[in-house]
Amino acid sequence: MTALSSESMSISHTLPTATLVSLLERSAHAGWWSLDAAAGQWTWSPQLARLHDVPAHGTSTSDEALAFYAAPWRERIAGCVDRCCRDGIAFDEEAQIVTRQGRPLWVRVLGEAVRGPDGRVVRVEGLVQEIAPTETAGEGSLRRSLAVGASPAGGQAFATVDTEGRWTYLDAAAEQLLRAPAGALLGRSLWNSFQKTGRLRLEERVRAALASHEPVEFEEPDTRQSRWLEVRGQPFEGGMALRLADVTARRKSQEQLRLLEGSIARLNDIVIITEAGPFNAPGPRIVFVNEAFETRTGYGRDEVLGRTPRLLQGPETQRDRLDRVRDALEEWRPVRVDLINYRKNGEAFWVDLDISPVWDKARKLTHWVAVGRDVTERKIAEEKIQYLAFYDALTKLPNRQLLLDRLQESLANRHQTREGALMFIDLDNFKVLNDTLGHQKGDLLLQQVAERLRSCVSKGDTVARLGGDEFVILLENRKDKPLDPAAGARSVAERILAALGEPYVLPGYLHHSTCSIGVTLFGKTPWTVSELLKQADLAMYQAKSAGRNTVCFFDPEMQAVATANATLAADLRQAWRERQFQIDYQPQVGPDGRMTGVEALLRWQHLQRGVVPPEQFIPIAEETSLIIPIGRWVLDTACAQLKAWENQPGRDHLSIAVNVSVRQFRHPEFVDEVMSAIKESGIAPHKLKLELTESLLADGIEVTVAKMGNLKAMGVALSLDDFGMGYSSLSYLKRLPLDQLKIDREFVKDVLTDANDAAIARTIIGLAQSLHLEVIAEGVETEAQRDFLARQGCHAFQGYLFCRPLPLQRLEAFIDAQLSGQLEIQSGTI
Repeated sequence: MTALSSESMSISHTLPTATLVSLLERSAHAGWWSLDAAAGQWTWSPQLARLHDVPAHGTSTSDEALAFYAAPWRERIAGCVDRCCRDGIAFDEEAQIVTRQGRPLWVRVLGEAVRGPDGRVVRVEGLVQEIAPTETAGEGSLRRSLAVGASPAGGQAFATVDTEGRWTYLDAAAEQLLRAPAGALLGRSLWNSFQKTGRLRLEERVRAALASHEPVEFEEPDTRQSRWLEVRGQPFEGGMALRLADVTARRKSQEQLRLLEGSIARLNDIVIITEAGPFNAPGPRIVFVNEAFETRTGYGRDEVLGRTPRLLQGPETQRDRLDRVRDALEEWRPVRVDLINYRKNGEAFWVDLDISPVWDKARKLTHWVAVGRDVTERKIAEEKIQYLAFYDALTKLPNRQLLLDRLQESLANRHQTREGALMFIDLDNFKVLNDTLGHQKGDLLLQQVAERLRSCVSKGDTVARLGGDEFVILLENRKDKPLDPAAGARSVAERILAALGEPYVLPGYLHHSTCSIGVTLFGKTPWTVSELLKQADLAMYQAKSAGRNTVCFFDPEMQAVATANATLAADLRQAWRERQFQIDYQPQVGPDGRMTGVEALLRWQHLQRGVVPPEQFIPIAEETSLIIPIGRWVLDTACAQLKAWENQPGRDHLSIAVNVSVRQFRHPEFVDEVMSAIKESGIAPHKLKLELTESLLADGIEVTVAKMGNLKAMGVALSLDDFGMGYSSLSYLKRLPLDQLKIDREFVKDVLTDANDAAIARTIIGLAQSLHLEVIAEGVETEAQRDFLARQGCHAFQGYLFCRPLPLQRLEAFIDAQLSGQLEIQSGTI
């Protein structure tokens, strides 16, 4: 066989013969192309380069190879090529190209996959031919000849016959396929190369195709060789181009499938047969399903043939069991699993699936047969039995047995024991309710208690009912919840005391109840399950002895801390009722040292304790949710003060920054509260600045961004407080509608002596400038600190260098002194 001239690109297989090349050059402008699927490199013939009016260089990327296609067709051709590379799907498309001179040309683009020994697509080959603008799909004998005459692949052969059906050319593959040299066949009729019984039929079909210039395709048995041959012919001017292939294996496979279909089509079990393809995604494709499959899955046969069984998988399909199936198939061995599948309507169902390989006589794997039995009812029954054994029928909570199993699992391996806490909860005076209102109302109360307890713990923690009015909670410290066990238990206990202290609505009765909680910690000492339960029970009785409606820790040291915090929480509630809080204001200044605004700072003057530091009472306020009403009061007070300054010269330009806690910001009515405070006070919204902490970015970022967007739309200024101390990342920061970054005092404190703090400060300032945000530094105490920050580009400051936080009356005097020129603010105190 003669190859293309040396100016054609060198590729890894033999290209169309000289006869076909001559045909292409004589009959139309056309050329071949080839794409290496692994390397993504294209090559093409000089004829194709001339057709596209591009240089005939060696190799090219996809972008270069497809660049000459007009925009409406470029993506379509690229998609065809991608599908051919990925799935081996051949294509025949019409498209328009534009030459370098801007001349549009209509072309026909053909491509098909060439597979390697392992069945994977190694390259895609094809032809491009110029067509007349008015020629439509299905017209043009040469175009159809190109469809047949594309580069042979996968054991296929190419040949041509004249208008009388006589062989005029055979390539080496054709000679091998027909078991005869070209010299013995040239000039002889095509149909004489097949057995006598089919020659007359073949002659009629070939002559009819030549006369009508229509393509012909048929499969013909060759009993002399015990095989089937496929012939695809396409007439062209002066004869017909042929593609020949041995399809014996496919025929045998089809016959096997027909036998299988006849025997299993009416089985009640689901039957799926797939080809024995490679197991990498998407996996072997379905070639047969029975009627039971259609009935039980809702998918029609035509909807699944050619697809993979993955279409039956869904969100709850067990990935570990799928991995087990994949491992078995890769080792060519049968496997059986119970698996959750999904019907076409999205309904889940259980299948007992048995998958077996199918071999031919030569022990070659040909197919996989999967037989599945719908075991959904059996699984439901098993789940009911499991539920009755491990769950409380009244509250639907885990029962004592399941709690003991989970606690034992946590303590099983001392080297890998997870730290945690065990909480024993008992309702106060529950017996009185049962004795006075009856057990029915008592049961309703227990159900409501169970729901409230669930709402107080995280996903993964266990809430169980031991019996009567006794509940137990197992808190485990996990990677996604790396909280100190003592602190975590205290926080949960506070939530439980608050939740169970709310009134219960019972039929015809509003009931008030409290609870006593005992807590013991585990993980550091090798306690047994029974010892932990006893410790938690003793701690619970200590709580009852302490007056009920409280929490006690078994560890004396932690008990002292818990008691102190509980006392502080009680004092905090009283402080809110008695209005013991006040607001101090700390000035914020610009580059010239003049005030631009103030930060509102919450202060608590306790009657016995004195001034309670914010770092002590703010966390307690958050845990008890008191931060919601307190925060609303601070917001209303700040807005009222802005309104008071509105018509006072020297004060009318000032803004007020208000700190917003995480719990306050995440309250569903927070945005409405801000809007209400602005509307009721009648202030200009931009004078109110909300300082948000980085911990807001720890989770729920989408909700955070949406809320901040609503606040920004009102005109409120937004500042990110303590920047650099927590959860900030550039991916989050660029999404937030901020106005200002605030450099934390921890970085400012040692900015002159610590190179790392200096570098962080410079980075924050540079980042703010690149994002067009204002930047302010807090905790500035010396002129040297201020000068350093100013040189880096920070021109807003807050700290003791300028002024300490002041009550309103002293702040007013400070402002008056500055306005009268009696005070140098950079070193002023009042």
